[in-house]
Amino acid sequence: MANSDNATLGFRIVGDCTGERRLVDWQAAFTAHSQCDARAEVHREAYLSAFEFTGEFAAHLTDQHTTKGYAGRCGARWLWFDIDADGDLEHATTQARRLCAGMVERYGIDADTLLVFFSGAKGYHVGLPIMLAGSPEPSAEFHKIARRFAEGVAERLAVTIDAGVYDRVRAFRAPNSRHPKTGLHKRWLSFDELLGLSVDAILRLAATPEPFAPGADADGSPVAIADWREATEAVERDTAALAERRLVNPQAKLNRLTRDFIRDGAASGDRHRLLFSAAANLAEFGCPPALAHELLTEAALDSGLSPSEVRRQIDCGLAAVSPNEGGTA
Repeated sequence: MANSDNATLGFRIVGDCTGERRLVDWQAAFTAHSQCDARAEVHREAYLSAFEFTGEFAAHLTDQHTTKGYAGRCGARWLWFDIDADGDLEHATTQARRLCAGMVERYGIDADTLLVFFSGAKGYHVGLPIMLAGSPEPSAEFHKIARRFAEGVAERLAVTIDAGVYDRVRAFRAPNSRHPKTGLHKRWLSFDELLGLSVDAILRLAATPEPFAPGADADGSPVAIADWREATEAVERDTAALAERRLVNPQAKLNRLTRDFIRDGAASGDRHRLLFSAAANLAEFGCPPALAHELLTEAALDSGLSPSEVRRQIDCGLAAVSPNEGGTA
């Protein structure tokens, strides 16, 4: 298993999200949770990795005894969307309905192709099968492309998602597992249940785990394939911008390009790249995200970027230097 060149491996955590990352066959672990297999211990808090990994991840985990610092390839069978509307479950429900209905329409898929869950706490998790995007190969940039793809979908549908789930070694709550604070389970919902049930009814369902079958197979969607290609090209531009900035600024200092951007903005052909680079440069100094947004937003807007593009580029630039590891509710 450790020598596998395919992205079939993952990690599982039983108990608190800070616990041990145990190497697993991701699909086997996911299936056990979906079927409420006794070995899944669905009465407990549990997590699976949001992404799947190749054998190099197994070697890293064996050698380092941690997922931290892993910079190799990852892939996925499901692209996850995390909706959490700051404790407003009614609003989160509306957002989840909009996201699911919008993806069904945009990609021309059967609603049962999606995997929809009430998270067990404050929101919803929605899985879109990656085969719709042409089953892209695992890569070191896969998680970044997944984030760009998901953010593009969310922006088109006017839905707010949590981008933290796209960290390479993110822990994501396992299906049917029990939330330690609410006592509710991460409960699968059919598309009709999501659209038709009240929030109170959904909470009642989440009181107990329920076996389910993963979503139906789906062929590649030309629109999803084009969306993935667009996200890939955006990540490639960001990577080139980061490499260029490191070339001219090998030691951490506020470089001229960053100062010029804050003062003058940038022309249309360079504005995405330079905004990303400026945010990454600020991150090298431990600049708080709120301050980075404050310093860069006005110039970026003046350069003709939309507010959503500005937020995305700044966040991506910050994340490129200061990646996070953690879990999600």
